Amino acid sequence: MNRSTRRLLALAAGLVGFIILAALVYQIGMLKLEGQHRSFWRSLEWATETISTTGYGSDNQWSHPVMIILVVLMQFAGILLVPVIVSAFLVPFMEERFEQLLPRTAPAIDGHVVVYRYGPTVETLLQRLKNGGVLSLVVETDEAAARSVLDHGFPVVFSRAEEEALDLCRLGGARALVANGTDEQNASIILRARQMGFQREVYALVEDPSHRKPMELAGATAVYTPRHIVAAALAAHASDRISPRLPGAESIPSIHRREIRVPSSSPIAGMTLGQARLGAESGAIVVGQWTRSRLHARCDAAMRIEPGALLEMVGTDEALDQAAILIGGVYLRQSGPFVIGGFGEVGRKVHELLRDAGEEVSVVERHASPGVDVVGDVLDSRVLEDAGMENARTVILALNSDDATLFATVIVRDAAPNVTVIARVNHSRNLENIYRAGADYALSISDVSGEMLSARLLGRVARSREEHRQVVRVPIRAAAGRSVRNSGVRAHGCSLIAIDRGSEFVEVTADTALAAGDQAYLCGNAESLKAAAAGC
Repeated sequence: MNRSTRRLLALAAGLVGFIILAALVYQIGMLKLEGQHRSFWRSLEWATETISTTGYGSDNQWSHPVMIILVVLMQFAGILLVPVIVSAFLVPFMEERFEQLLPRTAPAIDGHVVVYRYGPTVETLLQRLKNGGVLSLVVETDEAAARSVLDHGFPVVFSRAEEEALDLCRLGGARALVANGTDEQNASIILRARQMGFQREVYALVEDPSHRKPMELAGATAVYTPRHIVAAALAAHASDRISPRLPGAESIPSIHRREIRVPSSSPIAGMTLGQARLGAESGAIVVGQWTRSRLHARCDAAMRIEPGALLEMVGTDEALDQAAILIGGVYLRQSGPFVIGGFGEVGRKVHELLRDAGEEVSVVERHASPGVDVVGDVLDSRVLEDAGMENARTVILALNSDDATLFATVIVRDAAPNVTVIARVNHSRNLENIYRAGADYALSISDVSGEMLSARLLGRVARSREEHRQVVRVPIRAAAGRSVRNSGVRAHGCSLIAIDRGSEFVEVTADTALAAGDQAYLCGNAESLKAAAAGC
């Protein structure tokens, strides 16, 4: 029997005894002090009405002071008993009744993935497993988290005891175990799973990279550090020194790469690239469009220019300036310090990577610690000004709360429209709102870990990212005599950004004719470059 049930039964017995005692005292008092006979049942009715504070019947006048004091005391007792009973007895009892809605044992399933503990790092994984037709089962020891799993529509079993968690999830028939607790909890759960004879794959998500080896020794098949992977991706996107956006382009003289944000009021917003005629009017070449942290590298005439997107362009300084005028936007800054908001696990790793690359970095954090340059709230625009936001190249938000990230994005975008805003996000469901707030690039821990683990669990190859591009030099053979427009380069997802003809670079337009012996500089990812080179 549950503790709250025992307490409720004890309350009921005590309350009945107290009412009977009050009825007897009232019966005797009325006879001895008021000179009026009352039956036990009528006295019981009086006691019940008084204690429940519902009022009185015919007995509502007393003359003896002792009886009046008795009535007053019983009235106060009733007023005090009601909230005490509700808060101390009825509420715990009802909570335990609702708690029984949480499953305590797993259904009859087999071939499922057991996920120990719920959180942002496994949200996307659970959805991808569901979409892939793979059963999952979350084992949770926190009641609020277990209810959150149910609210999101995923199977869950709830246990208050950590040591009983794996006994409830039919681990013997599972295809894999994903440990998503604290590092100490993960090590314990992995050791217990192996001691129970579980021989299949065990994946661990850890906070501290130094725990990777101990986790493997405990029995983990593979160990991931999602927060550090997110930090590395954010730093790589921010700094060309860490990850050059177009490696190989530096060998082309007088060609530069710039990013221009397309304002919603831009005359070309919503047009296709062919309709906008940016290349024909300016001479600059569009090699990519960033929308919602995704690069669209297939920049053919049918590509639609999205309001708020970042157009990545290459060309001479004059061509790029003319393109900016046509777009009605300004270049994103390519110089200045990087401002990091937040100095938790992700912020520290981003700081370390940027510093190692020789970048200038300014860190904003509420509490002073080594590495923090400005102590204050990143949601205070004056603090951001002290950190050099107005002259910053990029603001990287590495905050623990998605709500704080969203608000900080609004503040930065309003104060510095031409600063790149890069954001770390916990829950993938919040990405869209943070983009709407003005973020240029955002990455969720949920998506990163979900992509890594689902690739392993579903037997798929992790998708290649289009932003992993390079510039290569290709000799013109098969395409000799064709124009750039008819060369087929765009059809393969590449951009032809320069032509070397006899050690001299010629201007590239859609109508430029290719000649045998020309050396074309193509921009694209490895797969598209291979196909385009074969056609050249």
